Amino acid sequence: MRSGLDDELLLRQMPHSIEAEQSVLGAMLIDPRCIPEVIEALTTEDFYLQANRDIYETMYSMFNFSITIDPVTVLEQMRKNGVYQEERSRSYMLQLMEITPTAANVMEYVAIVKDKTLLRRIAETAGELTVLVQEGTDSAQAVLEAAEQKIYAIRQGRNPKGLEHISSVLLKVFDRLNELAASGSAIPGLSTGLPDLDHALTGLNNSELVLLAARPGMGKTSLALNIMLHAGKHSGKNVVFFSLEMSKEQLAARLISSEAFVDNKRLVTGQLSDNDWDKVTAAAAALNLTGILIDDNPSLSVADMNAKCRRTDNLGLVVIDYLQLMQSAGGRSNGNENRQQVVSDISRALKIMAKELNVPVLCLSQLSRANESRADKRPMLSDLRESGAIEQDADVVMFLYREDYYNKDTEQRNQAECIIAKNRRGETGTVQLQWLPEFTAFSTLERRYGDDEY
Repeated sequence: MRSGLDDELLLRQMPHSIEAEQSVLGAMLIDPRCIPEVIEALTTEDFYLQANRDIYETMYSMFNFSITIDPVTVLEQMRKNGVYQEERSRSYMLQLMEITPTAANVMEYVAIVKDKTLLRRIAETAGELTVLVQEGTDSAQAVLEAAEQKIYAIRQGRNPKGLEHISSVLLKVFDRLNELAASGSAIPGLSTGLPDLDHALTGLNNSELVLLAARPGMGKTSLALNIMLHAGKHSGKNVVFFSLEMSKEQLAARLISSEAFVDNKRLVTGQLSDNDWDKVTAAAAALNLTGILIDDNPSLSVADMNAKCRRTDNLGLVVIDYLQLMQSAGGRSNGNENRQQVVSDISRALKIMAKELNVPVLCLSQLSRANESRADKRPMLSDLRESGAIEQDADVVMFLYREDYYNKDTEQRNQAECIIAKNRRGETGTVQLQWLPEFTAFSTLERRYGDDEY
């Protein structure tokens, strides 16, 4: 006879279903054909009981390395992994197979396991937030931000705890390698639309903070719009552009000019020929089919941007124009505040945002005038305005430089250099680009307007 105390202790247990967990494992053992479907749906952390977790992790690893899965091979692998219990493992394996009459209902069992996992995550998050509120050391805004982050992690199917054994991390690496091998793509990241730049960077990669910096007038907004336009058209994902300087209408006009190859001056003045109107109409139709989202609120903080991005489904890229116009988390800074510290805080928050959203964040930045006093005016890392932590936080730092900006008589007319000054994934170097001023667009140097490839 159970006492009232026993009942209370059972009620305090985290939500789980032993029967569903056992039925999933039993189905995998009696019919290995269902294993790929289960592997795609569940992670090791979805199992509440440690014994079930050990068995699933063993089968998960065996599946990834194409090892035959049956009761005998699983027990042998568990022995190698050090999770085999002489008194219990064999009899428990038989029990799992006996209580599962058929594998036909395996995905129903999987759904129950996932539902219980979700409830556990919610309960854990609620407990952590209650502790934050009771401690009273953080402001309501900070607690709200923490709550949004944790709920977003749950929605994305990620464990907000953070600690993870290297074995499961290695399995994810192998999954990613298999995915890349199957895709046949030459670059693992999101394409910029500029093959030479893609080759140098291996594309724009998830969780990376990419900084694009230049002096005013070099075309950094144009390059960012080019990259966003290509991603919006070809990635199948939503791309978000936060413009703290230009209005939505100005950005849309720039995008139409790049897409339609209509002179931007004619577009701004409305002096369009019938042929231009046809191009503009076709460009607008093409832009309507993209996943491009624009926000031109000039007073956004990183927290505001993060919150908006969390609510954007199928997010692929975030672009911010530009860093020095952003506000700190505390709102508009006062004159006495150390601007370098504010920019450092913003850059750190942007890196955290890129990791949390698991998408590339492309942030534009102004350069100081330090290069103006040098004979060679090509930018360097030390030219980053109020730099401090910026170059440390960024995974990639790129500079735009055009010789004809400083020397009108140069033979390098309308040519640009994209100088990769920092690259955590590969080498640094310079990529040559063609600047098309009338269309506010960039292309690789060997291409011209009218080429079939463009």
